[in-house]
Parts: sequence; structure tokens; C-alpha cells
Amino acid sequence: MTTPDPQTPQAGRTEQAILAGGCFWCTEAVMQDVRGVLKVESGYIGGHTPTPDYRSVCSGQTGHAEAVRVTFDPAQVSYEDLLGLFFATHDPTTLNRQGADVGTQYRSALFPLTPEQDAAARRMIADLTAQDTFGRPIVTGIEPAATFHVAEAYHQNYYANNPNQGYCMAVIAPKVAKLRAHYADKLRH
Repeated sequence: MTTPDPQTPQAGRTEQAILAGGCFWCTEAVMQDVRGVLKVESGYIGGHTPTPDYRSVCSGQTGHAEAVRVTFDPAQVSYEDLLGLFFATHDPTTLNRQGADVGTQYRSALFPLTPEQDAAARRMIADLTAQDTFGRPIVTGIEPAATFHVAEAYHQNYYANNPNQGYCMAVIAPKVAKLRAHYADKLRH
């Protein structure tokens, strides 16, 4: 009998990643198209209020970031691949801001759930910095994992449910189009 290789993904095993790329609607829409992603939940993480809601998080007073929790099959998509798509589809060089959305709730941050994710996140940021990929310093924070609070139901699948809404057409659609144009090999078919 052979011993399973710990580096080989086990059939049926899933992992999670928590990513904050500004508006959670944008990050959710991008991640939902990725092959191997099983579930994406919009929510709040990294703050000090025990029961955050959208209104309180938007005030900027809770310390939470809008984020997504991605459940994925590592046999189909790696954490590193998710990080690459995350960095490619938002601006990791603007502190506490994504486009017109300003405040700590819109910060670019990663919340590693394992030591391996932490190491991968640090490597990715170091590699992107060494390559000067963005032409400006990366400000994406690596923060300790904390309680992830699932956002209200109307925030889930927001882009899919509201594709003709102004924000979706102006901000989210171009990110999804970029993903589809440049990362077709990572998408569901």
C-alpha cells in the first residue's frame, strides 16, 4: 500500500480563500467564472463590530472590509491561480480605495486561512513587486483571518442578478470582460 502524497490534491477535497478587492460585488463576479470555484459568498471581515451589516460597514466605522469567501477545488484551481486573478482584476496599488469607492471597507487585503496560503500570498506580492507589474507599490495587506460575516442575501450573486444596473455595467462588466478576454484558460466552459 502506498502512502498518499500530501502535495497531491485529494478527490472531493475543497479549500477556501478570503479576498478583499474593494467592492465585493466585483470580486464575486470575477471569481464565479473561474473553473474549480464551487461557491462565492460576499461578506465582511477584519473589523471590530460583532454583527456587521452593509449600512454599518459602509459607514467605515466597523473596520471591516468588503470581501468574498471562495470555496474551491484545489484539483482544478490553485490558491495561487486565484491570487493571480485577484491581482489582475482590481487595483492593488490604491490604499483604501477602488475607483470611486473610498474607505477602509474597500481596502485590498488577503486573509490567509493556512500558513501555506500566507506564504503563497507573500510570495505573490514579492514576485509582482520585483517585476514592477503595476508600476506603483502594491498596498494589498495580508491580515489575520477572522470571523467572516456573510453579507445580506441581496448582495449574493449581485452582478448575475443585476447586470443592467448602472454600477454593474460601468464597473463590474469591464472586470468580467477582462477576465474572459485574458484568462479564458482559467474559466468554466
